[in-house]
Amino acid sequence: MRVVLAGYNVDSTVLGEAREAGVPLERMTPEVLSAAYARISRDPRPVGELRRAALDEVEKARSSNRKIIFEMGHHSVAEHAVFNFDVVGISRLAIEALEGFRLCSFTEKSQRYITLDHDFVIPAEFRGTPIEPDLVGLTARQAEVYSRFKDALYERLAGLYPERTKKRRDRRLLDGWAKEDARYATLLVTTGQLGLTANARNLEHIVRRLAASPLEECRSLGRSLHDTAGEVAPSLLLFTEPSRFDAETCDDLAQLAGPALGESPARSGEAPALRVVKRDGDADLVVAGSMLHRVSSAAYDDCRAAVERMSPEQLATVFETAMRRMEFYDSTLREFEHVSMTLEVVVSASNYAQLKRHRMTSQTVQAYDPSLGITVPPALAEVGLGDELLELASRCDEVHARAREIAPAAAPYVLTNAHRRRVLVTANLRELYHLIRLREDHHAQWDIRALAGEIRRAAEQAMPLGSLLLCGKDSYVERFEKVFGRKPAVDPAALDP
Repeated sequence: MRVVLAGYNVDSTVLGEAREAGVPLERMTPEVLSAAYARISRDPRPVGELRRAALDEVEKARSSNRKIIFEMGHHSVAEHAVFNFDVVGISRLAIEALEGFRLCSFTEKSQRYITLDHDFVIPAEFRGTPIEPDLVGLTARQAEVYSRFKDALYERLAGLYPERTKKRRDRRLLDGWAKEDARYATLLVTTGQLGLTANARNLEHIVRRLAASPLEECRSLGRSLHDTAGEVAPSLLLFTEPSRFDAETCDDLAQLAGPALGESPARSGEAPALRVVKRDGDADLVVAGSMLHRVSSAAYDDCRAAVERMSPEQLATVFETAMRRMEFYDSTLREFEHVSMTLEVVVSASNYAQLKRHRMTSQTVQAYDPSLGITVPPALAEVGLGDELLELASRCDEVHARAREIAPAAAPYVLTNAHRRRVLVTANLRELYHLIRLREDHHAQWDIRALAGEIRRAAEQAMPLGSLLLCGKDSYVERFEKVFGRKPAVDPAALDP
């Protein structure tokens, strides 16, 4: 066996130093890796020779990439080229659009840990319209409210945990908790920054989808990503024009939805935070049968019949056997992916900012809807500032109503992190384990922690045996001991910094 490090990501500053040292830009393109690996299937030469040949003949490598991707349809070769981007100064609303793409990596400036400086964008859709001065006024108001909320919340926390005010590290923790709730007052025009890592195939997909966005900010973002990457790897970004499918399909569906739905029935009371839309029947039997299927030569129907004949105790033993060696960092067996649930959740923008990071779930979202109300952090209500958040949200709702008349797709820019939307989420049980361990843990933010608890309870009802160890990371030892009568080998609390 021989494993060779063919390349790795380096900072653009280092690439600049290489250019200054005389290395041609063409030799630093990731296209050569795509071209070399594409030739593996048809060229008998060792892959090291293929890479050297591609480096020496960059234009030939680019031509090969275009032919393989465009004529032969083998887009997978573009996945060998990887790009890292600094994305700075885009709105929270545009960040949501960007982070909705699945097979990429994002690390974002957190509004939970960093004091906001209240930079914001004026969306192109509202420049020079009556909405622009209203939006500027709202951002000034949000800055005042955010600062007052943060100070009041910090004082509350200092009173609750006076011992944590003595050390700088603990004071920073309290400050972070205060910011966590103060950010509910910030608008979706507030800017942020993030690091994005994507391979060329996914980058092409991002650029094409953003090109069809109804928001000019997103279209501009797509152009910037394309131009920046296209300068060094033009042969890998081919299908980047907006497609009619992306641009028009949802509008066509909306035209059908109105007559089909008619007058929506009035709903009394607040929308439930979570509602189970669909769940697999006999989920535990499906998982158990799948596990027997893996380790036998029997057809699935025979495995399913076998678990149906089992007593409740025998069936429980199957799941206990599958989980008894699991540590908190282990994924469940892949057989847990064969069952799923579909949930409709109503979440704040702050909550959704975290939920959307679970990109292996299937999520489809509605626009933010002021009629769903807002989420008021309990701590704000405790310090008597809940009404102030409601007042700010009410002003935003008024501007939102007028903004919809000018540019409906851009209207959510004027709403806050407290405003809500409906999200339809489908997740298999294996992915639910990942979500619940991370989001019901005590380190998680309270809003999504509450949602994770609702999701866990729904899963436990639908698949009680499959959910034996479904819990937040901080509850894992207790849950494991309850099921197996002993502690797991690794205690996650012992690993906390």
